[in-house]
Amino acid sequence: MFKTVLFPIDQSREAREAADLVSKVVQQFTSRLVLLSVVEEPAPDAVSGDPMLSPEAVAKLLENAQALFSQQGITAEVLERQGNPAFTICDVADEIGADLIIMGCRGLGLTDEGATDSVTTRVINLSPCPVLIVP
Repeated sequence: MFKTVLFPIDQSREAREAADLVSKVVQQFTSRLVLLSVVEEPAPDAVSGDPMLSPEAVAKLLENAQALFSQQGITAEVLERQGNPAFTICDVADEIGADLIIMGCRGLGLTDEGATDSVTTRVINLSPCPVLIVP
């Protein structure tokens, strides 16, 4: 059913919590797992200490996530891209032929301001495949 699962990750607690569900889905359906992390283009007013702006920090994050899944007997491919997270996630899902995207939700879309700016909301609206959101 889900031959290829895309799991976009960042430094958030929500992404770490979603990893448990990703493991269960991948093992149940014997899916190919692709981990993706996006190095964001720095905005003019960006805080310089944001770890998702550092290619080195993102590479380390992917390495740690790959090791976590490996401990559970799951082989995970890793991709690191640069750009707008929501658009990049959807582009990669299309490129790899993902059957499912699983991602954590920070709840930012629950506010009026966050509803249009939330990465999760944008991915849901633009995705070429089903999206499973882990609260």
